[in-house]
This record gives sequence, C-alpha cells and structure tokens, in this order.
Amino acid sequence: MKQNKTEQLQIRLSPREKSRIKRAARQANLPMSDWVLGRLLPDSQQKFYDIVATINNAETPSFPLASLNDFLAQLTADGFNDTLQAKPSLPDDEYLANYIAAMIEYAAHFNKVAAPDWVADIRPLKKPRFASDLKSLRQHLLTHSPAPFRSRNIFIDSTVGNRV
Repeated sequence: MKQNKTEQLQIRLSPREKSRIKRAARQANLPMSDWVLGRLLPDSQQKFYDIVATINNAETPSFPLASLNDFLAQLTADGFNDTLQAKPSLPDDEYLANYIAAMIEYAAHFNKVAAPDWVADIRPLKKPRFASDLKSLRQHLLTHSPAPFRSRNIFIDSTVGNRV
C-alpha cells in the first residue's frame, strides 16, 4: 500500500557518503529516497519472512524463535494484519511449523484479531511435544500451556511476549 508522502527530512552528509548512497540505490535499482527509507524503515512483512527463514535454516532454532517472539509481541493489530497476510516459506519440520503457527495464533488473540487463514492449513502434531523431558513437569505444562499451543499438541510454559 503506497502512502502519500507529505513530509521531508533533510540530513547533512559528506560528498563521499552521498556518493555511496547513490551507488547503492542505483545497484538496487531504486531512487535514493526509497533505498534510504528501505534501510531505515524495513518492511515488516519482509522482516517476518526473514525471521521464519532463519528458523528454517537454524541448527538450534531457539534464538530465531525468540526473535519471532519479540517481533510478534511488538506488532499492533493493524501491523499484525498487514505483516502476516501472506504465508511465508515455513519449515518442513512439523514441530517448528506448528510452533510458529501457535505463536501467530497467540499473538492474534492478544491483538484481538483473527489469525491469518493460512495458519489453519498447518495440521497439528499427531504426538504431543513437551518443553521439558522431566515427567514431573508434564502435568504443569498440560494445564498451563496457552490454548493455541495446546491445540497444536505443544506444551510449553510461556509464549509471545514472555520468556522463561
């Protein structure tokens, strides 16, 4: 969605800095203003895709999942709808795909908006997955996991906006 631009920002820079910006914008096939804005105010949908791609390629996905957690927690209702309308390239791993889906469903509930339609296409896990191998914690996880995670057969103790 293209927004009308009614404001202007002027910055001082050296001829060398301006030349570097011009060159980078030309290489990206963008006007200088668009290139600078893209660097300063990155598209949230692209950032979402990048985080999901990082989860997909990570040897240990806990840090990229935490990044997704932080990202979803800062979205407003409008930002949520704009950012998550199109399905990203999800991990092949069913657990990770369901974890991402549950995070999105939880964030949707938090923002009082509907989860994107594509999330419903992700089938829940057939077997339960617990955040801990300790059998003594299972009852706690079964009863305290947020509903979107429980419905996907994932049992954890915290979710979007929280950290253990």
